[in-house]
Amino acid sequence: MTGSVRSALQTNGWIGRKMPRREDARLLRGRGLFVDDLQAEGSLFLEVLRSPYPAGEITLLDTGAAVGMPGVVAIFTAKDLVLCAQSAVNPLLPNANLITMEPLADHRISAAGQAVAAIIATSRDAARDAMELIVLEVDDAPAPQQAKTIAHWGKRLPAFEHPVTAAVDHALIAPFAMEPRAAFAMPDGDTLTVWLSTQTPQRGRDDLCAMLGLPREAVRVIAPDVGGAFGGKASLMPEDLLTAFAALKLQRPVKWNASRSDDFLAATQGRGASSRAEMSVDHTGHATGLRAEFTFPLGHWMPYSALSPVRNAGRILPGPYDIPFDVSATAEITEGPAVNIYRGAGRPEAAMLMESLMDKSARRLGIDPMDIRRRNAMRNLSHHPDTPCSGNYLALLDRLEVETGYHDLRAQQAARRENGAICGLGLALYVEPCGQGWETAHLTLREDGTFLAATGSSAQGQGRETAMAQIVAQALNVDPSQIAVVAGDTADVPDGIGALASRSTAIGGSAMWRAASALLGRAIDVAAPLLGCAASAVTVTQTGLCGGGSALSWAALAKHLGPDRLCVDIRHTADAEAWASGAILAEIAIDADTGALTIERITWIDDAGTVINPLLVQGQLLGGAAQGIGAATMERMVYADGQLQTGSLMDYALPRATDMPPIHLFSQPTPSPANPLGVKGVGEAGCIGIPAAILNAVMDALPADTPDLSLPLSSENLWRALTGKPL
Repeated sequence: MTGSVRSALQTNGWIGRKMPRREDARLLRGRGLFVDDLQAEGSLFLEVLRSPYPAGEITLLDTGAAVGMPGVVAIFTAKDLVLCAQSAVNPLLPNANLITMEPLADHRISAAGQAVAAIIATSRDAARDAMELIVLEVDDAPAPQQAKTIAHWGKRLPAFEHPVTAAVDHALIAPFAMEPRAAFAMPDGDTLTVWLSTQTPQRGRDDLCAMLGLPREAVRVIAPDVGGAFGGKASLMPEDLLTAFAALKLQRPVKWNASRSDDFLAATQGRGASSRAEMSVDHTGHATGLRAEFTFPLGHWMPYSALSPVRNAGRILPGPYDIPFDVSATAEITEGPAVNIYRGAGRPEAAMLMESLMDKSARRLGIDPMDIRRRNAMRNLSHHPDTPCSGNYLALLDRLEVETGYHDLRAQQAARRENGAICGLGLALYVEPCGQGWETAHLTLREDGTFLAATGSSAQGQGRETAMAQIVAQALNVDPSQIAVVAGDTADVPDGIGALASRSTAIGGSAMWRAASALLGRAIDVAAPLLGCAASAVTVTQTGLCGGGSALSWAALAKHLGPDRLCVDIRHTADAEAWASGAILAEIAIDADTGALTIERITWIDDAGTVINPLLVQGQLLGGAAQGIGAATMERMVYADGQLQTGSLMDYALPRATDMPPIHLFSQPTPSPANPLGVKGVGEAGCIGIPAAILNAVMDALPADTPDLSLPLSSENLWRALTGKPL
């Protein structure tokens, strides 16, 4: 690209500008399109009979009485499903024992809520009425033991003398989205169009093709507006497959929508890991070795990304610190729903364990928690795989100290304690690896001089349309209003990965930047002879291209090109992984009588690299913080004898507005060398750093001999810690 063009592109400043989300106008006016909004003449409705038993062998499954019910069109059981392939599982760990999806239980029940039969009827009520007449009998029997998956990172270290130890047990939690899961399939002979509430439409298409034995061009998957996902819609689920299978088999449109209870009972869950670690620290406060072990439950089957939390937890330790390490992780097949990625996916587990060790080491040595982090923080980043790409961790701590008045806070804390207050300060220094691999972008100059940008990164509320428009606008020096952004339709973008792992801007945005840069280069080559000048003399304006004393609008260029159009397809593969980071201070107080926790304030210094849109970054940080607070303080899936006890919002606690503390955000970016935009991820930061800071603040407030606490940090757990009355 010529110098004059580069200079023009540096002046418009669309990247870094606060722009309201363009998506909000239609969503706030009720003009969004979600899967359950779709209707079709002659549509059928699918309902799933779920096992009320937590485990055992199926001895009887009788659908005879239900088949004859009014409105019932078909009932499918496992014997009716003739599939051409198993569901895909990403074998991220070398010794993985992959347990694939069983869309309908065949011989054995492995979880309460497991799908046993699919009822298809002319209405939801008819399907539900028929479901009541299906007879299911199960003989209780223990589940067979499944092999474990073991992975190791680092090198074996000798035994430590008098190590600092830490243990954190995470509750299983629900990746609660505003919109429950949904699927709608429309057949046309041997082809299917399937609408899914999903993060990964291309992956969903590929899985459906493989399992149904259809060629890739025979299935189109569309993700319309998606009301949240957080990992819970990252993989193809049994109901998605059953809906597509039924539509293809019956040659009728078929729709399935999860109820809130369905999602609590049978959707994927997150977290649930147990972690143990020990760290050797010398008398100066420098850590000389870290040994950690993680154990992750997988549930009774493995969605595509099931091993990601295991891999992430192991590979990112020791986080932002320069410490020799020996880390191992185990994943176990367990009875219960599948456990998959949930916002953070292994990163929160690693951060909480590491930050707990830092605080415990500081306490043992009488060193301030801020200082011990400074002594151990990485200074020279290696740029090797699975290590941070850029960042200044000392600068993050310095900024946090200044913005909080840290030393004054410590003095105020001491004064409050003298007056009987139970209060604490908790630090967290975290890293956030932001996805690997490739993503696609397609950019076209349309007849009217506007641009159509199609991205393989899907959207579930992140503001993807707005950010991608800003990226293209920056590259082409046009107004973002001239750019239409589309995503989520395999007809528009046949190849793509989707929205996972905070990767969409770093990798998907880089693909779009490259597409826009390539399109501009081609436009200049075409425009130069029309303008009567050399390509090096062409400059870019808000309305088009100039050179040789003439101007050519984008619309005029499009008219000149005619049906040939100007179109660029890019598949961008990241050379390295972008790593975000941040430093957090949480201030908390605990009520002595009830154990009720009050988070008084959170101060947060974030390094997300180049910021495309500060408003979108703020939204992602605050949204992640809310979920991080929920995981740390209240969310927990509870089972008794295999039966779910927290199957509704009457029993499962989620953060409300009144649970959100004041959060003071400060941006201190260092551009990433891993991509041409210099961006890093931001979507999972709140779930990574916030819980670690809250746990450290709680432990700072409690008596020094308090044993390690399991999550969530509920008022009951804190009251028991204060009174010495364990469960």
